Amino acid sequence: MAAVLTCGPDAVLSHESAAALWGIRHERKREIHVSTPPGADHRQPGLRPHRRSTLPPEDVTTRDNIPVTAPVLTLIDLATRLPAGSLEAAINEADKLDLVDPPTLRKALDARRGQRGTRPLRGILDRATFVLTDTELERCFVPIAARAGLPRPETQRHVNGFRVDFYWPELGLVVETDGLRYHRTPQQQSKDRLRDQAHLAAGLTPVRFTHWQVRYDCGHLERTLSAVARRLAARTDGVPGTIGASASGGI
Repeated sequence: MAAVLTCGPDAVLSHESAAALWGIRHERKREIHVSTPPGADHRQPGLRPHRRSTLPPEDVTTRDNIPVTAPVLTLIDLATRLPAGSLEAAINEADKLDLVDPPTLRKALDARRGQRGTRPLRGILDRATFVLTDTELERCFVPIAARAGLPRPETQRHVNGFRVDFYWPELGLVVETDGLRYHRTPQQQSKDRLRDQAHLAAGLTPVRFTHWQVRYDCGHLERTLSAVARRLAARTDGVPGTIGASASGGI
């Protein structure tokens, strides 16, 4: 508060200091970041001023009675200073604290195209919330599964009362692909766990990947599928029908 008051009536806490006040990132330096009007000169030890035009009302709020940049602008400011890993952690913390969720943040960024800091944020959010349609997903996934040594899967099949994305009854393998847009809420995550538990109880092996992995990290997906398929094939050798009986019994 002292730092903001020192910088005048239009100053607000910002950048790493705002993130610390919101609880989305721990400050690692002693200097306090404050955004000030362009003509102000508040250079003094321990203070890091950021001169910027007067901020619109939606970008300024208070926390603990301290004027501070709103969570969206705070994340945009962080994006100009942090590496991708630290920025992603800040996004996750803001989401967990119910300050701003990824879909709302993404919508806000769309209205700020060209603003410094928005591009790295969009890159992280697009990776996290990337979702393929059923047809696109199948077109991308099936060749990866083939390279991993798996036969063509059954798609959109109902297994144990749930519609699954990909299913290999001869291996007892179920693969689901999650997009954060539809799997981020506690309710949906709870349903996902119930699905996986139902498949495990029926003797199946459920594996989850993100849509982004299917589209952009196919090497990891291929290696994982190959390892899982080898293990399941070895398990069924010498015990014919065991997995198939469990799988079919739960459909």
